[in-house]
Amino acid sequence: MTDINDRITREFDQNLNAVLDLSHRINADPEPAFQEHRASASIVAALEGGGAFTIEKGVADLPTAFVASAGSGDLVFGICAEMDALPGIGHGCGHNVIAGAAVGAALALAPFAEELGLTVRVFGTPAEESGTGKEIMLNRGVFAGTHAAMMVHPSLKDVVAPRFRASRSWRVTYTGRGGHASRPWSALNAADATVVAQVAIGLLRQQLRDGILVHHVVKEAGSAVNVIADRAVVECMIRGDTIDEVDEVWERVRRCFEAGAVATGTAAEFALLPSLYREFHHDDDLAAAFQAQAEAIGRTFPDYPDKLFGSTDMGNVSQRVPALHPMLSFDLPAEEGNHTAAFAVAAGGPEGDRFVRDGGLAMALTIADIARSAPLRARLLAGGPAVGTDH
Repeated sequence: MTDINDRITREFDQNLNAVLDLSHRINADPEPAFQEHRASASIVAALEGGGAFTIEKGVADLPTAFVASAGSGDLVFGICAEMDALPGIGHGCGHNVIAGAAVGAALALAPFAEELGLTVRVFGTPAEESGTGKEIMLNRGVFAGTHAAMMVHPSLKDVVAPRFRASRSWRVTYTGRGGHASRPWSALNAADATVVAQVAIGLLRQQLRDGILVHHVVKEAGSAVNVIADRAVVECMIRGDTIDEVDEVWERVRRCFEAGAVATGTAAEFALLPSLYREFHHDDDLAAAFQAQAEAIGRTFPDYPDKLFGSTDMGNVSQRVPALHPMLSFDLPAEEGNHTAAFAVAAGGPEGDRFVRDGGLAMALTIADIARSAPLRARLLAGGPAVGTDH
């Protein structure tokens, strides 16, 4: 470990208790997408308390989004801090520890930013679970001038370059004609339309290519057993290797929803939801640097045959900026993985704390190594395309 790595590590450890407290507070007070007001304020306060960061709040016209900057070096490196929770579950994807690790890494790097020729930026990115805040921020220029970006995410596996897939979501609203269930002859049952559509989708899956996923949930389909529903709402998400593939599959899935309307005599209205997750391009140079630092801390990265995870709007960032999104594990049973209540509990306990320490420190040391690598620094400053493949 070089001298500056020693100094970064000491700085990280000095801030660790405060960073863990931040993670615990966010975990105990979950807020859903675009409503992360208290989480955002807590993260901003932690960065302002370090004394080195200037903060721009409400970026991209999003009240909970922010950019915190320290240093004035020519190499601008971004660290993304997610903060939204899952409705009804809380931080079942561990965004509190993602934010904690981001803050820990940034605070550790800030005192050495000038020495490293760095500008460190923390992007407070709302609505990863739904709404894709990073896509909005990208389209409104918030990431402009950033040469590379990264974050770490908890899971049940240690994987440097996991495979993330593209996805898009739609809302389908059926409108029928209500009536008394005891005299249903003139009613048009919107709830029945959802059943027909789901059966059609189930049959369609036989003809879809391996790996394509069609998720759907009935959000509304009547309120009483003795009332014919005049309205039903379904949300549908499709995952594929690329956005083009997702859009291609949607044309077939849409016909399944239309079949529900035809069969029941109801009307179907389709709305594209704002959640847009693009496929991820991991930067191989960033991946190699992170793996070396994480292994030095004590993490190991088995060659899992299955490195497939879900979708993330960090993939949207990776389309425009060299990026990395490693996964670091919680030690939990397989059935207690992401998007469960048990994972939310773990994210607020010792497993979450271990993640913040390992992930935050590994990111800080990785960014320092990249800043001191003349070839990698030159490539990033030149603004060339990310080096890597779709993992």
